[in-house]
Amino acid sequence: MTLILPNKKDAIHKAWMFRVLRAVADDAHLAQALVFKGGTCAAMRGFLDRFSVDLDFDYVGSVHEMIAIRMRLEKLFADLGLVVKDSSTEVPQYFLRYPAIEGERNTLKFEATTLASAAGKVEKVRLADVDRVLSCQTIETMFAHKLVALVDRHERHGSIAGRDVYDIHHFFLNGFAYDAEVIRDRRGVSALVYLQELHAFITRHITDTILSQDLNMLLSPEQFQKIRHILKEETLALLGDEIKRLS
Repeated sequence: MTLILPNKKDAIHKAWMFRVLRAVADDAHLAQALVFKGGTCAAMRGFLDRFSVDLDFDYVGSVHEMIAIRMRLEKLFADLGLVVKDSSTEVPQYFLRYPAIEGERNTLKFEATTLASAAGKVEKVRLADVDRVLSCQTIETMFAHKLVALVDRHERHGSIAGRDVYDIHHFFLNGFAYDAEVIRDRRGVSALVYLQELHAFITRHITDTILSQDLNMLLSPEQFQKIRHILKEETLALLGDEIKRLS
């Protein structure tokens, strides 16, 4: 499955993401310490029908290895010609600048978090876009993390991402299953209790403005116009159906 490109201007961003992914897959140490996840992974595997601009991973190496992994990543970025604009001292998170026309997108976010759930599952996958094998979260694990992400992002950073709502809606519509144990591990409550919390959160916090700010850059104009005014309502209905099923 090819990563969807709604805007031709983002072709260079897509190319840089693929260059980084190939380089990570070709480094045995990095490939072992990082598990590919998130929207870009889901889209490249055919689970998601939108563009995604970040490279997200779980860091599954040891604490002692992290300095060495960071050094390998920074050498990889330099070898590719990427400039580190900013980085985190806590986890391998980088904002990388690549050459681009002035005024156009020129930054790629690369993040390896330590939020991997002990209940999560991983599988080796050949990604056709880059012709490489990487360890990836299973769709069930991805879906569970995406359900948690909407509330977790707000609690940690005070922000809300409209793409989280879109992805939840898309995963439910396509009949994908989620791993309830990942939700329990991340939130400390059952899937039923958490989905009730999520339903209330979306009802209270999600607005057309929040959805539009995020999604108009990730969907084609046609997709965006079709979904923007029904996304919240349908997502709440799908969550309501799942809550009834679990009850």
